[in-house]
Amino acid sequence: MADKTQANSPAPGDGLIRAGGIVFIIGAVATLVTVAPLFLGIEAFPTYMFVLSMLMGVGFLMAGAGVLRSAAAGRRQARTAGE
Repeated sequence: MADKTQANSPAPGDGLIRAGGIVFIIGAVATLVTVAPLFLGIEAFPTYMFVLSMLMGVGFLMAGAGVLRSAAAGRRQARTAGE
């Protein structure tokens, strides 16, 4: 039986990977902005900037969950193709 999935169609975890990448980049920029006062000798930023820095870890976890979901779908597809 031929596979009916298009080659360029999104896999089950692709959306999570993209969203996780965007959230990670936002968190990385917030981390750089938060650390900048240490090197520039200016007053520290408010607490919400430190909270935004935590988005880097959240984005990493989201992307990791997307990779695991995509791998699970690939295993499922390989298992059904082998039967």
